[in-house]
Amino acid sequence: MQVVRTEDSAERLAGVSSEPGVYIMKDDRGNILYVGKAKNLKKRLASYFSGSGHSDPKTGALLRKIHSFDTVITASEKEALILESNLIKRHRPRYNVDLKDDKRYLSLRLDLQESYPNLILVRKIEKDGALYFGPFASAQAVRQTLKFIHRTFKLRQCANKNYKSRIRPCINFQMGWCLAPCCRKVDRRQYDHIVKETILFLKGRTPELVRKIKKEMMSAADAQDYEWAGVLRDKMFALEKTLQHQVAVTTDFMDRDVIGMAGTADFSVITLMSVRGGSLLGTRHFHIQETMATVQEAIGAFIRQYYENIAFIPKEVIVSCCPEDARLLEVWLGNLKGEKVTVVCPLRGEKRKLADLAVQNAANERKDFFASKKAEAKLLSRLQSRLQLSRMPLHIECFDNSNISGTSQVSSMVVFKNARPHRSGYRRYIVRTVSGPDDYAAMAEILKRRYGRKDALKPYPDLLIVDGGKGQLNIALSILEQLHMLNKLDVIGIAKKDGFKGESEDKVYKPGRSNPVSFGRETDLLLFLQRIRDEAHRVAVAFHRRRRAKKTMGSVLDTLPGIGEKRKNVLLKHFGNIRNIRAATIEELGKLPGMNRKAAEAVRQGLAEPKESPPSD
Repeated sequence: MQVVRTEDSAERLAGVSSEPGVYIMKDDRGNILYVGKAKNLKKRLASYFSGSGHSDPKTGALLRKIHSFDTVITASEKEALILESNLIKRHRPRYNVDLKDDKRYLSLRLDLQESYPNLILVRKIEKDGALYFGPFASAQAVRQTLKFIHRTFKLRQCANKNYKSRIRPCINFQMGWCLAPCCRKVDRRQYDHIVKETILFLKGRTPELVRKIKKEMMSAADAQDYEWAGVLRDKMFALEKTLQHQVAVTTDFMDRDVIGMAGTADFSVITLMSVRGGSLLGTRHFHIQETMATVQEAIGAFIRQYYENIAFIPKEVIVSCCPEDARLLEVWLGNLKGEKVTVVCPLRGEKRKLADLAVQNAANERKDFFASKKAEAKLLSRLQSRLQLSRMPLHIECFDNSNISGTSQVSSMVVFKNARPHRSGYRRYIVRTVSGPDDYAAMAEILKRRYGRKDALKPYPDLLIVDGGKGQLNIALSILEQLHMLNKLDVIGIAKKDGFKGESEDKVYKPGRSNPVSFGRETDLLLFLQRIRDEAHRVAVAFHRRRRAKKTMGSVLDTLPGIGEKRKNVLLKHFGNIRNIRAATIEELGKLPGMNRKAAEAVRQGLAEPKESPPSD
C-alpha cells in the first residue's frame, strides 16, 4: 500500500510498477473510493497526482480525499479489465461510474422454444435462451408497440398458465387480434411465419418487412386470392404508417449504437442512441454522479457495464470520445456477441454528426435535470409557505388503508424525497390488531408501528400525510402526541371532494383549523399532494388485492396434510385448476413427480365433494 502525501509525489510513485494492472484508491478509513485499470500503472497514477490528467476543480477536491492506494499487477491489460470489473461489482466504489440496473425498464420477451410463442413484458433480462427486445426507456411507448403488434401480426396474447387451460377463445379472437392457438388448430408454419415477421419489426427491419409483404400481396393478387391480398395490404399500410414516425439518421441501414457524454465531474450524462436499420429507434440517458473518471474512462466503463447483460449488441458502437482501451473493448464485445464488433470514434462525416448529436442530447438532458431540480425545490418552498410548515418538506411520508368490509386489511406508506418517489423507502403493512372495517383503528396501529418502535426507520419525515381528512388527521395527532413526536414533524390530512356537497376539489386539513386550506391559483401544489395520496392508494390497493387473491385462491390444497408448496405447484401446473384435480383418480395423482399414493389419497379425500345428508323426517 502506498500512502499519499502532499509532498514528494515523485518519491511516492517511484515504487509503482510500469506493468499493466489495477489501482485501488482509499480514504483515511480504508474505504475504497475508486478502482481503475491502466496499461501502465506508474504513468496513470502520475497523471492523477501531478495534476496533468485532472485539472477540474471538483476532481481535485475528490483527489484530496485519497489517503492511500493499492496496486495489483496483472499479466495483461485484458486481465486488468476483468479484475477491475470484478472489484467494482464487489465494492461499489463511490466515485466509479455506477449504472443503475435496468430492472425498472421494460423489455419484450419472445421464447422461440414454445410451440406458439407470445410476447410478454418483463423488467429483467435473463440468460434463458429467449429473445429479448429492449430495454425501452418509455413504458407507454413499449405498450403501444405491443398493442400494434397484436393488432397487426395476431400473436397469441394469453399468459402461458391460461394458454394451457383455456377451453374457448377469448375476446381477442372475436375481434380478429389473435388466431387462438389455445383452442383452435393453427398451422405451425403459418404461426412461425408471423413470429419471423414480428422479429423483423422489433429489430427495426420495417422497410425490409414492408417489401416482403408487398411481394406476398402481389403474388396473392396474381393468384386471384383477393381476400388474403387485402389482409396483406392492410398490414403493409399499417407498417408504412409506423415508418412515417421513424427518424432516418443514416443511409447505410446498419445497426449501431451511438454514445455521447456531457457534463463535469460532479454530474454527467451519458446518452445512448439506438439506430436500427438506419433509423433512430430510441434514446436513453444515464446520470452519473460524482466520479473521478475522465470522459474516456467513463465511456469505457459505461460500455462494459451496459453491454454485459444487454440482449442485443450491434455490430458498431460509435463514441464521442475514444476510450483508451477501445481495441480491448472490441474484443470483449465480439466475444459477447459471437462476431466482430467495432468501436468507432469518428472525426468527420455522417458518423461524427451522430456522435455530436448524442453529446448534444446528453447536454440537453443535463440542463433539463438541473431545471427540474430547481423547479422541484421551488415547489417545495411554495408548499411550505402555503401550508405554513415548520420545515421544508424534503422528506414526505403518506399513509393509506385498504380493505373490503374489514377483511384482508392492509396499509401502505409511500415516501417522496425532494418531490420525487423514493420507492426503496415504501412499506406495506398487514393490519394485525383490528377486526372489522375500522379505518381509524387501523391507521392508529400502523402509525404506532412506524414511529413507535425503537428500531423505527429514520430519519423521520418532514411532513406526514394521512388519507381520510379530519378524522384520520386527529388520529395521527393523538398517536404522535403519545409518542412525544408532535414537534418533530408536520402533519396534514387530505380528503376527496364530496360531489353531493358541490365541492370541486380535494380538501387538505391542518391541525387546529376547521376549514380546509385554500390553494387559490397554486393548484399545482394541491395536485402534487393528490399525486402523493394517489400513489399511497395505488400501493395499498395492489397489496390488498395480492393478499385477498392469496387468501381466496391460496387454494384448499394448502390445508391438506402432506401437500406442500412443491406438490401444490405440480398439481396446479398439470391439472390447471381445483376442479380438474378433484376429477382425477388416485392413480393419475400418484404418477405426478413428487407425489405418492398416500399424498394422492390425501388430495382425493380433502377435495371430495361433501355428500348431501338425507332429509330428516
